[in-house]
Amino acid sequence: MVEFKDFIVSPEIAYSKELLDQFIKSEVSTNVWNSTQYRLEKKSIDARSRQIKANIRIGFYPKDHDFSQHFLASFPKISAQAKRVLIIGTGPAGLFAAIELLKLGIKPILIERGKDVRERRRDLAAINRFDIVNEDSNYCFGEGGAGTYSDGKLYTRSTKRGDIKQVLECFVTFGANPDILFEAHPHIGTNKLPGIIAAMRNAILEAGGDVYFNARVTDFILQNKVLRGVIVNEEKEFFGESVLLATGHSARDIFQLLQSKDIAIESKDFAMGVRIEHSQSMIDQIQYKIAKRPDYLPPASFSLVTQTKYKGTQRGVFSFCMCPGGFIVPSATHQNQVVVNGMSPSRRDSKYANSGIVVSILAEDLKPYQSYGALAGMYLQEELEQKANQLVGGTQKAISQYTGDFIRKNTSQTSHETSYVPGLVPGDMRSFLPEFIAEPLALGLEDFNRKIPHFSSNIGQIIGLESRTSSPIKIPRDPMSLEHPDIQGLFPCGEGGGYAGGIMSAALDGIRCAQAISLKIQHPAHGI
Repeated sequence: MVEFKDFIVSPEIAYSKELLDQFIKSEVSTNVWNSTQYRLEKKSIDARSRQIKANIRIGFYPKDHDFSQHFLASFPKISAQAKRVLIIGTGPAGLFAAIELLKLGIKPILIERGKDVRERRRDLAAINRFDIVNEDSNYCFGEGGAGTYSDGKLYTRSTKRGDIKQVLECFVTFGANPDILFEAHPHIGTNKLPGIIAAMRNAILEAGGDVYFNARVTDFILQNKVLRGVIVNEEKEFFGESVLLATGHSARDIFQLLQSKDIAIESKDFAMGVRIEHSQSMIDQIQYKIAKRPDYLPPASFSLVTQTKYKGTQRGVFSFCMCPGGFIVPSATHQNQVVVNGMSPSRRDSKYANSGIVVSILAEDLKPYQSYGALAGMYLQEELEQKANQLVGGTQKAISQYTGDFIRKNTSQTSHETSYVPGLVPGDMRSFLPEFIAEPLALGLEDFNRKIPHFSSNIGQIIGLESRTSSPIKIPRDPMSLEHPDIQGLFPCGEGGGYAGGIMSAALDGIRCAQAISLKIQHPAHGI
């Protein structure tokens, strides 16, 4: 029998195996200590009061309990007669779908427009050092998807998407630190994820799956509203029983292709804004209420949200993808764009903290783009990204502005030191941000300054444009079968389909879609 107990302890105890052993021994009877083994199940920091605390949950297991991972690092070989399913995209949705299909005896064929995870590094270096953007291999596209080189956070606000533990155990099986199994905000880090992604791909190949890189889908093979396959690089045909479309939030050419084929797509809510950057030591001091963060405490983070009222309309303003001890990176997918995002290495040891601060986009904002139909939000994104690029002379530099200057409508003449490698050009965010983003953003920052002292002063700076928080497009699917309502064999999945918002939720959606595809293949007359 397993028993769980919650404790409130000092951070020193929570982050020290030796001190935790001593604490647990003092809290339980000699009989329990001698007859069980314990495991840390959850751990989180509570810094709301001056006395910082750690909340922990301990599981007490029988002495003979086996803690080894139940997730297999290898899978039975797929038979030559196995059904074939095409997976477009090798982000978390695509990879976890492939693994689930293998477990169900179906052959996954992964088709990736970008390069493998190691080759992709060279293109990231070219963006940072030489302002060269490879449209198929960048921070958004390539093996592992956008999350591989832009942070690797593994938490989701939704607990109804599926078995979160299954995803975490899979990552641990392929090389992630086991601490992600109990951390309140599990995080692998951009320096660790590439090796894990490569190990997952190798396991898929060893089991008989196929993976194709530098393979951009350029057309669909449709027959009487049935998706039979895809055309890659305008020439090679791939066929399968179904197509799982997991191309991510930035695959604009796929959205355009869907629209050109009269395949139903819809607009969805999204947000845009900027990245805000401070020194990590400042965030530590404010959040922990101490002069210097001790080594045993993790770098402090924050989560902020407010409602603003501008011209009689309510708009949400919120922090997004906060990266303690992290870096701001260039995330454009075309040479004539400037897009910024955030990431953190596993140690989170950069001297900078950054976060997106974004504003909800409303339907009324898209009226000038109505001629584009469901793609209106995408074209708004594109227009602002190009304006930001023009202001920095077509480079991958980014406009920066001291936060207080932005609020007071003063153009900044200089920039603070930054983690953003391509460099900053001091100026005025309002030179490319439309009023319906800039004014609510300023109001939101003023409110955040009341919640975190000095947050929106000139101590920090904002950097733009943060435009790829999520896809502005949703590809509809039946809520039971997960198949497109009009096109048989098409299964929209993950962030690009509008059904996920990060690594964890995308992975869970990939698993769900793989199970739905398997059910369709095995029992065509039924859904789930």
